[in-house]
Amino acid sequence: MRFQKKMCVAMILAGGQGSRLTVLTEKTAKPAVPFGGKYRMIDFPLSNCVNSGIDTVGILTQYQPLQLNEYIGHGRPWGLSSSNGGVHVLSPYSRSESAEWYRGTANAIYQNLPFMERYNPDNVLILSGDHIYKMNYSGILSVHTANNADCTIAVLNVPIEEASRFGIMTTDETGRITEFQEKPKNPTSTKASMGIYVFRWEVLKKYLTEDNEDPTSSNDFGKNVIPSMLRDGLRLFAYEFSGYWRDVGTIASLWQANMDILGEEPLLNIREERDRIYSRHYSHPCSYIESGSEIVNSYIAEGSSIYGKVYNSIISTGCTIEQGAEIHNSVVMPNAVIERRSIVRYSIIGEDAVVHANARIGDNPEFYEKNKWDIAVVGSGKEVPQNKAILPKEVY
Repeated sequence: MRFQKKMCVAMILAGGQGSRLTVLTEKTAKPAVPFGGKYRMIDFPLSNCVNSGIDTVGILTQYQPLQLNEYIGHGRPWGLSSSNGGVHVLSPYSRSESAEWYRGTANAIYQNLPFMERYNPDNVLILSGDHIYKMNYSGILSVHTANNADCTIAVLNVPIEEASRFGIMTTDETGRITEFQEKPKNPTSTKASMGIYVFRWEVLKKYLTEDNEDPTSSNDFGKNVIPSMLRDGLRLFAYEFSGYWRDVGTIASLWQANMDILGEEPLLNIREERDRIYSRHYSHPCSYIESGSEIVNSYIAEGSSIYGKVYNSIISTGCTIEQGAEIHNSVVMPNAVIERRSIVRYSIIGEDAVVHANARIGDNPEFYEKNKWDIAVVGSGKEVPQNKAILPKEVY
């Protein structure tokens, strides 16, 4: 069945294991990890699509997909339940003889060429499901069209000392990409790929097919597909983005991105209605704030009960902070319980975790040598016994 031709179809890569997030992704895909009190990572690219007028989205899942699949459902909370488009969860499927796992970013998209073929789009927008940012994709699509480009890559200027972590490109005065290196040891440019690509559909189909037939390829956009297109002289352009964007691939970056939503002038404003972030809101009553509690520069999501003290922290939906408990500079994920007289500092407390009475989680960084301090983490569903101490950098 083929639907009416689409100007653009979006494909979100959401199958990553997220091993660097350790116990937070033991039972769930990285894009399903909670963020910002009442969201999950996948809400950001999904909402960006909605705010950009893109109504056909494929979400490619693989690792621990159950929670992510349930969360997305039919896409109605994001306005993506159209019969001629909408949101579709796409997992690896059995071909003629055996099932084949996605072997890389390019192979994941290749395996879903039949899905895109149904819509026969002009362009395909490829996104990552685990980046935190707000972006209207109309801008990159307009630049792509104006340049008659075969591929356009969103780029962010990063400090030169961080450039080796990214795909780095060099451009001429028109913005055309002249060189692309995946995570170079000695970068000569600071224009870093954000993992956001717009491809002309026919070009994408050709190069993915050729890449899949190459037994030496690692089936990766940055390592294989983009360099092949450059070698063949295709028109590749950079689209420079100047807004907030963060790859939350580590515990430290996940914690920092949450901290970035706090304050009167947050780096990431998730409360403004313009280009708002949508999520699947479960039914929660208003939060209860006990009269003797204390809350300073913190975000308290719906359905929480606060009896203790919360400073510079994110308290997610359905959490309980008991009397005498203190939360400092931390992220408490949905439905977690911090019992009486427990102290949590510079930590992430996983979803459904319970910190029993008189426990001590994390500590202030100034009391430790730099290489001995980091964010402490309690995994999703874990129970911390009474009186237990979990040190900075420790994962429980």
